[in-house]
Amino acid sequence: MHSAIESMLKNYQAKTPDEHKNALKEIIQQIALLGLFRNRFFEKAAFYGGTALRVFYGLPRFSEDLDFSLLKKDHQFDISPYCAVIQEEMAAYGFDVEVKKKEKTADTAIESAFIKGNTKIHLLKIAAIRPPVAGIDENESLKIKLEVDTDPPPGAEYEMKYLLMPIPFSVRVFTQSSLFAGKLHALLCRNWKGDRVKGRDLFDYIWYLSRDVSINLEHLQQRMVQTGHWKSQDQITQEDLTALLENKFQALHYEQAKKDVLPFVGNPDELQLWSADFFNAITRDKLRVQ
Repeated sequence: MHSAIESMLKNYQAKTPDEHKNALKEIIQQIALLGLFRNRFFEKAAFYGGTALRVFYGLPRFSEDLDFSLLKKDHQFDISPYCAVIQEEMAAYGFDVEVKKKEKTADTAIESAFIKGNTKIHLLKIAAIRPPVAGIDENESLKIKLEVDTDPPPGAEYEMKYLLMPIPFSVRVFTQSSLFAGKLHALLCRNWKGDRVKGRDLFDYIWYLSRDVSINLEHLQQRMVQTGHWKSQDQITQEDLTALLENKFQALHYEQAKKDVLPFVGNPDELQLWSADFFNAITRDKLRVQ
């Protein structure tokens, strides 16, 4: 395994099987970003979502997927050529993975692909792990989804951010205010059912409020208009947003939400206060818009 990968893994100080798996996924995510950078992907697209927040802004939880948005609408965009360059980049650093486009079964603006490999084989190939990790099944698969939105809603803002490992490179990333708008859209408009409640959305919401991040309200409105959750002629206000969030918080199943996010956070005590009363109180106290 490449020495840079060993150095990257050491930085995580992983101890448990889950910590090792999450660290491996995050390293692979960053190698994928490097491959995209080398092929000038970030001249036409920007990185957003939970992994962007984790890698570039310090979100204290692991995130599984790589989400991107084109800067301009392009329904002819094809993710396939980028699958090939990501796979080549992975191989250069010693990762034996397959990167393959997911063929669409419905008319959608999202182009998707998956990075797939074997978790235990890759962990055992990294010499930094002493002793080898126990508790991981021989056939456990590693899977990371990539998605590109080819019909981006307007109003997002971007900035260039930098990673220094395995070599220095740059990535165009949504600003925190625009990322917060995307998170609120997911929180308000995601079709949650039963045990599919995304506790990760709630965890991220608390993080944004704790960092005093303001919301790019224009971008949030454009996202909600695009998905049919807001009428285009009406201007959304902070009061509107607070009311929508309070209604959502009253309807959530918090025990299921905790189960969803627990594998991705280090301290379960952070989840103890989760309830409708808690989320409504911090919303009224901390929520602010640009």
